[in-house]
Amino acid sequence: MYRRGVHRYRFLLTVQWVILTLVSIALIPTMIKLGFWQQHRYEERTARNDLVTSALRAEPVPVERLTSPGHAVTRSERYRTVTATGSFDTAREVVVRRRTNADDQVGFHVLTPFVLADGRVLLVNRGWIPADGAQTAFPRIPAPPAGRVTITGRLKPDETTAASGIKNVAGLPPRQIMLIDSAEQARRLGAKVLGGYVEQTAPEPKGDSPEQISDPGSEDAPLNYAYMIQWWLFAAAVPVGWWFLVRRELRDRAETAAAEGAPEETEPAAV
Repeated sequence: MYRRGVHRYRFLLTVQWVILTLVSIALIPTMIKLGFWQQHRYEERTARNDLVTSALRAEPVPVERLTSPGHAVTRSERYRTVTATGSFDTAREVVVRRRTNADDQVGFHVLTPFVLADGRVLLVNRGWIPADGAQTAFPRIPAPPAGRVTITGRLKPDETTAASGIKNVAGLPPRQIMLIDSAEQARRLGAKVLGGYVEQTAPEPKGDSPEQISDPGSEDAPLNYAYMIQWWLFAAAVPVGWWFLVRRELRDRAETAAAEGAPEETEPAAV
């Protein structure tokens, strides 16, 4: 009886079933690993969202408390609300190429040096303006408030190709840049430039002013959590599905044998 039972599963040694079984075995650890990867992404995004929320809710502080020339803005400092008092140097402002607004229109960000009382410079991203034509000429930029003013904004770290995916192209038209880099701007301006830059949020733009950059959105961490559960359910379903196919194959073979009036794959009679 035992030999007959084993004999019924002889089809598992066919090429088709060997390949199916090996693929199933390979899929299980792969799906488990993908689930852990999604778990890592969930934890990473949740931590990022918590940091952003904490930074945005923190009380505004003078920008000099968080950054200085050569300082690299940290993750906990990113998006902190800061204030600064000084004057805009529009004669030496530049535009940042290929930036989009909330409607995904391509244009420029306006980067204006903001000279503090002690002569140090803070880079201020005043907002977005539309591109005009082929983007080779320096665009017309609405003027900021004149004289000594106090601004508020979100502190951001210097941009890099690795973090942004934007290639720092050389040979651009005059007064146009690809990435906001405080060290590079310090060399251009010949001044002490505070590390990082600020996305201006106040005073709010009025009339013909650059469009304010929207608040940083939260990343969809729950989606990664759902994918994590999904991959692990897939991993659990693979052996169940494999066994279901085996049982269906046995049933189909039994029905075929019954229809042909032959015994179901019995051992040949002894001679």
